[in-house]
Amino acid sequence: MDNTNHSSHSRGFAALLLRGKAHSHTPAKPCCDTGGHRLPSGHTMPRIVFIGNPNVGKSSLFNALLGAKARVMNAPGTTVLLEEGVYTHNGVPWDLIDTPGTYSLLPLSPDERVAAEAVMGINGEAAPDLIVAVLDATNISRALYFLSMVLELGRPTVVALTMNDLASKQGTGIDAALLSRTLDGVPVVPVNGRTGEGGRELMDTVAASLGGTPLPEGLETIDPRHVDVQRWVEDGADERFDWAARVLDGLGTNARDRVTFSDRIDRVLLHPVLGVLIFLAIMLGMFEATTTLAGPAQDWVDGAVRDWLTALIDVVFSWFGPQATQSWFHSLVIDGVVDGVITIGTFIPPMGIMFILLSLLEDSGYLARAAFVMDRAMRCMGLDGRAFLPIVIGFGCNLPALAATRTLPDSRQRVLVGMLVPFSSCTARLSVYLVLAYAFFREQAGLVVFLMYVCSIVLILLLGMLLRAVQLRDLRSEPFAMSLPPYQMPRLIVLARSVLLRLWGFVRGASSIIISMLVVMWLLQSIPATAGAGSFAQVDDVHDSVYGVVADSVAPVFAPAGFDDWHASAALMTGFVAKEVVVASMAQSYSIDTGDEDEQQQGEGTLGAAMRESFDHASGGHGKAAAVAFMLFTLAYTPCLATVAELKRQFNMRIAMQSIGLGLVVAYLLAVIAFQTLRFIL
Repeated sequence: MDNTNHSSHSRGFAALLLRGKAHSHTPAKPCCDTGGHRLPSGHTMPRIVFIGNPNVGKSSLFNALLGAKARVMNAPGTTVLLEEGVYTHNGVPWDLIDTPGTYSLLPLSPDERVAAEAVMGINGEAAPDLIVAVLDATNISRALYFLSMVLELGRPTVVALTMNDLASKQGTGIDAALLSRTLDGVPVVPVNGRTGEGGRELMDTVAASLGGTPLPEGLETIDPRHVDVQRWVEDGADERFDWAARVLDGLGTNARDRVTFSDRIDRVLLHPVLGVLIFLAIMLGMFEATTTLAGPAQDWVDGAVRDWLTALIDVVFSWFGPQATQSWFHSLVIDGVVDGVITIGTFIPPMGIMFILLSLLEDSGYLARAAFVMDRAMRCMGLDGRAFLPIVIGFGCNLPALAATRTLPDSRQRVLVGMLVPFSSCTARLSVYLVLAYAFFREQAGLVVFLMYVCSIVLILLLGMLLRAVQLRDLRSEPFAMSLPPYQMPRLIVLARSVLLRLWGFVRGASSIIISMLVVMWLLQSIPATAGAGSFAQVDDVHDSVYGVVADSVAPVFAPAGFDDWHASAALMTGFVAKEVVVASMAQSYSIDTGDEDEQQQGEGTLGAAMRESFDHASGGHGKAAAVAFMLFTLAYTPCLATVAELKRQFNMRIAMQSIGLGLVVAYLLAVIAFQTLRFIL
């Protein structure tokens, strides 16, 4: 992506292709010599900002340096994700900031704006005490142009040279010492972000450079607080390209027109037909992995692990006497806290699998290719091809789909896709579709389920265009260009560490919300609301609890949708926690034991008969229309509590609440329109 004025760059691009004699260096001008070890911005803790182009290994390097000590946060007043952590070097703590990838200091998106402001120290951001400019050795010409802008900011700067091993394999390796001499003494340290190799040397160089680094000949420092950034970037474009060309001459690099290993693979993977087919096959594999492979692990957590925890808690409570296991506190621990822990645990397998697959695709270099392949299909919503991945994953499980939005470079795109993902019909909803389809449309059950997925796709497209027009008006379809990183083999240790850190972030961020809400659900079901209903935590019939009374009071709201029935409203309330329990809640409210019956047996058996009777009664004899309305409501309203927690973790509470509100409004309108229309047809 070229973020500067194209008309002013024609001569500069040509200059990069010219090869003349290596220039001789005149003494370098000092850059930000702070005099001894006095910190230039006066911080008690040095502020070290990492910046670089997308896909250069910057974040991998940052995480290799900090490990679990890095924390993800939103930039103030934005949904842009930053990573920050404290690094201790020889007993001295440093504040390390990782910024979003950017091709220029002239921002075109909120992410690029955050990166530019952090490195320039403007608009309320503290000026960095040192900048670590991460450059890709496989694309050194573009990297040098970007470096020239960073150096002109006048802050101490250290260059971290990544992917030099890949450049060497392509015959274009960079001698770090020679590059440093060509840059008139700017420190250059070769590093490997995937393995962390060179990290210690980089931090030692940072420590030695906090007092100041040289400014290469041919560049002029500016004060970003007192210049027009757009004019500065655009007016100096040609001079920067000329400077980069001279540095390339000094390195002795020559233009090579050679076919690399990555080029040969790209002939297939970027093919307009084969590329799409291969991408869809990979997406199908990811979909199956997050559903089929994770299923047994989820069942094991929900079965064996739950039994072990319950048995352990029973043993502990038995130490306090035989009555302890019958107490309300025991019920709270088992049905509130343990249920919350198990709910979180059941999401770890699909999340772990998805994090592994995403890391493999990202580290191997394929994820960038997938974005190009599917770019045209996502243009109608103002998105690019990278947005296709989370939406497809959402049809397996919304939770890892939200995690996949982290691969999108623009925070506005992340917000839009994050609000669309809950409308991807996950497999948890499938059990609801199947039971109702077999109960009301036995011969056409398969067609009904298929149409639910069609509705999900149509909803995503329509809501995407609506949100873009109403809430994200500044999101425009722009020419999509990005650097394609060379293919490389992911490193097992780095991958495992990345997956574990991401999983821990999910558990830490989601656990409090999930457990708190499940405790509230337990409390509602434990308080008797009618005479003779039982005692606290010993309610005989859930209909006689506060939960049942609330369900009764909510039921009339659904009269226009045809299911003015407390069984249905109670199931939907429980479904807010997890869609997997909607059918079980329905069976519990009818006092029906479905045992080991599958969805078809449940729909055609006693549960199906009870549902047909209550839906027919509530809808005035239009049970089929009411069933369709119920399925559409289940499709569109909030998928599960874990999804809400992940939305809050990925974005903020405001976005999470907006997503809940949007889902409820759309679900209700769909259900009402469907019932009021279909009751004249079915």
